[in-house]
Amino acid sequence: MDLVSPQNNPNDYPSRIVSPSTIATMATNNNNIISSSSNSSATATPNSSSTTMTPPPSTTPSRYENQKRRDWNTFCQYLRNHRPPLSLSMCSGVHVLEFLRYLDQFGKTKVHNQTCPFYGLPNPPAPCPCPLRQAWGSLDALIGRLRAAYEEHGGRSEGNPFGARAVRIYLREVRDFQAKARGVSYEKKRKRPKLKVPVPSSPQQQSSAPTPPTLADATAATSTI
Repeated sequence: MDLVSPQNNPNDYPSRIVSPSTIATMATNNNNIISSSSNSSATATPNSSSTTMTPPPSTTPSRYENQKRRDWNTFCQYLRNHRPPLSLSMCSGVHVLEFLRYLDQFGKTKVHNQTCPFYGLPNPPAPCPCPLRQAWGSLDALIGRLRAAYEEHGGRSEGNPFGARAVRIYLREVRDFQAKARGVSYEKKRKRPKLKVPVPSSPQQQSSAPTPPTLADATAATSTI
């Protein structure tokens, strides 16, 4: 049997002995390196997000635009339910008048008949069987919105059925009849011109103004002559 000397035996080389304090120090250094790398990546994330462009805020339509869109959809639905169905190009002032009379069944304004004892009273003391109608102000505003919506959807202004002469006459008759039946006035009140109030003068201006001659001054001047 051959004997292996300690110098030639590779398993007998002296190994490095690491103390527990050294192991703890190395673990602490590794933790510091990991935490610093995570902090750097975290700080880089807001910078990348800050460079992204935020979309501009969406503009919400106004109350007038929303009401105009609803009125237009209601009128188009009325044309589709018409018998026979009507297209927008075939619509005329006569069909607009039919639409306004159709809306009267959904009105909430009491319009007294001429035979009603409360005809012409703005505040009737008791209920009556007179029908409910659409108020003239609501119809006038409705026609204005539909007239604008018609041109926005490609209609020509000269052929606008909502601006027809028959529609204007109908609205005028509704205004006059409801004013008499309800005892109210739809006439616009004229603003009276403001009267200019003279500004009182300051005491300095009053003292600097020349004083009118008195009777004694006139007598003294006569005696001197």
